[in-house]
Amino acid sequence: MMNELVHTHMTKNVITLHPENTLDEARSIMLDKRIHHLPIVQDKVLVGIITSWDFFKLGKSVEEYKTMKVKDIMTTRIATLDPDQHLGAVAEVLMEHLFHAVPIVNEKQELMGIVTSTDILRYAHKKEYPANLDKFVPENMV
Repeated sequence: MMNELVHTHMTKNVITLHPENTLDEARSIMLDKRIHHLPIVQDKVLVGIITSWDFFKLGKSVEEYKTMKVKDIMTTRIATLDPDQHLGAVAEVLMEHLFHAVPIVNEKQELMGIVTSTDILRYAHKKEYPANLDKFVPENMV
């Protein structure tokens, strides 16, 4: 079922930050764009990722975010995949490590895109219900 290639379903225009950006900037982007994962890139190379969970477990005040840098809390050991792998590989990484996003990189470790658990769920749903998806959504849920 998940034998399509990652590059056909990944988000390509990924919002990223630099390690020197502040946590306040990261928090604002996450809230404004309603995203939970921000890859951290330096000279096009993926060097880390921060998530909404990182903010939660940090336990700092919003005021302190203005002086703290992304590099202070970013995760640097990241599970990545390349764009020519199958979506099934993404699902395996997500389930095995309890992640919710997998950055997609090329051989130079440059960020190419990202696939989230929501992307995998959306893909599986479209495969199961390929046409007229709106007929399955009650009117009061729109």
